[in-house]
Amino acid sequence: MKGLLKFFKGYKIESFLAPIFKCLEAIFELLVPLAVARIIDVGINESQPSTIWKMCLVMLALAIIGLICAISAQYFSAKAAVGVSAKIRSALFERIQKFSYAETDKAGYSTLITRMTGDINSVQTGINMFLRLFMRSPFIVFGAMIMAFTINVRLALIFVITIVILAIVVFGIMLISIPIMKKSQGNLDKVLGKVRSNYNGTRVVRAFNKEQDEIDEFDKKHAALTKIQIFAGRISALMNPLTYVIINFAVIILIKSGAVSVDSGIISQGELVALYNYMSQILVELIKLASLIITLNKAAASASRVSAVLNKDIDESNTVANELSDDDSAIRFDNVSFAYNESGDQAISNVSFSALKGQTVGIIGGTGSGKSTLVNLIPALYKATDGNVYINGKNAQSYVDGELCEKIAIVPQKAMLFKGTVRSNLAWGNENATDEEMWEALDIAQAASFVKEKELGLDEPVMQSGKNLSGGQRQRLTIARALMKKPEILILDDSASALDYATESSLMRALSALPYSPTKVIVSQRASSILGADIIVVMDDGEVVGKGTHKELLESCETYREIYQSQFGVGGEK
Repeated sequence: MKGLLKFFKGYKIESFLAPIFKCLEAIFELLVPLAVARIIDVGINESQPSTIWKMCLVMLALAIIGLICAISAQYFSAKAAVGVSAKIRSALFERIQKFSYAETDKAGYSTLITRMTGDINSVQTGINMFLRLFMRSPFIVFGAMIMAFTINVRLALIFVITIVILAIVVFGIMLISIPIMKKSQGNLDKVLGKVRSNYNGTRVVRAFNKEQDEIDEFDKKHAALTKIQIFAGRISALMNPLTYVIINFAVIILIKSGAVSVDSGIISQGELVALYNYMSQILVELIKLASLIITLNKAAASASRVSAVLNKDIDESNTVANELSDDDSAIRFDNVSFAYNESGDQAISNVSFSALKGQTVGIIGGTGSGKSTLVNLIPALYKATDGNVYINGKNAQSYVDGELCEKIAIVPQKAMLFKGTVRSNLAWGNENATDEEMWEALDIAQAASFVKEKELGLDEPVMQSGKNLSGGQRQRLTIARALMKKPEILILDDSASALDYATESSLMRALSALPYSPTKVIVSQRASSILGADIIVVMDDGEVVGKGTHKELLESCETYREIYQSQFGVGGEK
């Protein structure tokens, strides 16, 4: 929570003025019972109508000034709360953008989304309420006690005892509630994660008729969230009845003792009414404070979750020694192994191969054989568990931030386009590109034909994730986006799976004729995609079971031969 205080920089004045105006409002409220006492003791008991009118005007003036102070406090507190939460949200987004793939996988997408949205909104509400009420409520409570001492010391002791008991109740419930609120937010993450996975996998769920199973699983997680929220709510709900009981007992004792004091002439009737009004003010403020404590408990739990992400150490794995390989290869894997979890099984193991600049590397294998894992190590999206990956003779982990990304363009297995236009998506590859360069990239990616058919051409709208385009169109646009960089290394991670054989063949011919001759890494389950590769790496269960050209592998690698024959037939005909 303390780590978030730095975000108040730039809003110190607002954070100072908001409680100050609230305290001013409280001061004017504390003066009202004295005016009422004056009306009773002087205006009524001594039959002075002018005093009644004067005090009524005083109370009206106090109300107007108090309203102005309240509005000012609301303005400054809202400005500070919105401004601080906006800075926190920006810092959190910036920090998440720096996470490695491994750190993002470990944190979980649903958790990060919850912290970016719900948790920060809770912090914003907490800041707003804190600035408005946290100073006001204690000020009223202790101010009422002090004003009571100015009237009668013996009766004011009732206020002291009452406030001590109330403080024990309020802070006791707060200490119990905070850990429960944290656990509640954790369960909310699980519910959001389930909703997100169902949203992304709706078609799969329906295809396998698993709707009821998913509903049951959601109900289970939702029930756990509901249970802990009800438990937290019951504890928080104790605040109001307990404060009511304590205050009402105090009021009974005050009236009984005050009546005796009035009868004895120790205090006047107006002073007793003023004491009663102060006790009522304490009751109202403690009800507000109880609600504030509940809000602050949620905000504190959310703030600690946000701080955990902001204070998380970024994986500085690229600060290894500047190791160099002893050859002039563009890509070299030196006995590389990798596991997604430290205690889990290895996704790939003992992988070794190299490719010279301008060569084409084909990677083929069955589903789950480790193809995507292997290519994700080339741009250092993950850090190899064992061994080293060298890019242009330099250890991939020793490149500084962004340097490796300038050399490599990767087309992921799942084509991802952003909401905007064809032009804005291509600009991700080169923001300064001309229309001519864009059309050239589209032509190489075999996407120019369908873009030209669109009414707006390069300015044709693209929906989020490219939902208004077919799978093949999305893949071709992502390839064109990668080509905009004119990279030294181009990685196609099974990114032509939705294309027909004719389009794919045209694409491969166009890629092989690129004038800047990038090193190409083509991952595919189709043998046709990598037949002309300079080196083909055959993966099976995370290991390399064959390396060589197409002709060499047909003779030496049974796994490759089975894949080829399953697609082209034993005689080699499609």
